[in-house]
Amino acid sequence: MAVAVRTSSSRGKRVKIVVAFLTIYLVWGTTFLAIRIAVETLPAFMMAGLRFFLAGSVMLVIWLARGGYFPSLRHWRSAAIAGGLMLTGGIGLVSFAEQRVSSGLAALMVATIPIWITLFGWLGFGGKRPGTRTVVGLVLGLAGVALLFVSTGDIGVGVDNLTGMAIVLLGALLFAIGSLYSRRAALPEDTRLSTASEMLAAGLLLLLVSLLAGEFGRLDAATISTRSILALVYLVVFGSIIGYTAYLWLLKTVEPAMVSTNFYVNPVIAVLVGWLLAGETVTLTMTVAAAVILLGVVTINGTLPRLTRRREPGSAQPEAR
Repeated sequence: MAVAVRTSSSRGKRVKIVVAFLTIYLVWGTTFLAIRIAVETLPAFMMAGLRFFLAGSVMLVIWLARGGYFPSLRHWRSAAIAGGLMLTGGIGLVSFAEQRVSSGLAALMVATIPIWITLFGWLGFGGKRPGTRTVVGLVLGLAGVALLFVSTGDIGVGVDNLTGMAIVLLGALLFAIGSLYSRRAALPEDTRLSTASEMLAAGLLLLLVSLLAGEFGRLDAATISTRSILALVYLVVFGSIIGYTAYLWLLKTVEPAMVSTNFYVNPVIAVLVGWLLAGETVTLTMTVAAAVILLGVVTINGTLPRLTRRREPGSAQPEAR
């Protein structure tokens, strides 16, 4: 009987793991198209600000309702810096750029984040000098980025599109710097609280940026479409609250390197969804560039992680990226 109970429990846990992975793969892979739809009639920085303010507020309220503590001023300061870099600078700029570039192209540029984390970690955050394999991965990643810019010639894009790509790249750089900063920052120990506080702080910063950029003054409520509102709701509920909850649960349940496979899967999902549902153009050069970037990420990580269970405390674990 005990064996049967353990078997049933193990099977149930495996099902939860599969569902959680499908959530971060499919949901996060589709958020790029959701962003593009949301900014069709919603100002970009306002939309991103509402997304993270609402998601962060809900997560913080749930945390407090379950008896959690309120972040200290020191925690809020670190959350504002980390969230400001990763979400205000990173996701905010991606949202702004998707008024100019396709969701698939934006996703491919964002896929370079692990490459920038490795490079900046070595150059400015006390990381180890990269070995030969890591250098090869960095070169491949940078070559893939260069190919993406070259691929724009296949579809005859203009200066506005190139500017959008540059903005997405800047957002990826800021996200990488924020990720490195957050590793040493004085953030709440519980990842649920640190995520909620970063989202809430970033949401407020984005709304301030929106105000300074004059988005509130230019907003015409009559022009906001239902599909943009539904896309925003999707980003808040699924992209932020459910997606991050699944992600944080996986980090505590399986190997961190296994969780990092979202860096390989999300861009592919984003390109496919953009092509199938929005008719976005996918060229051969874009496909090759995507393969080169993902190969660079895999090379830096060493190999595609095996789908193994998380090691028990005390055993060696790979560093979460």
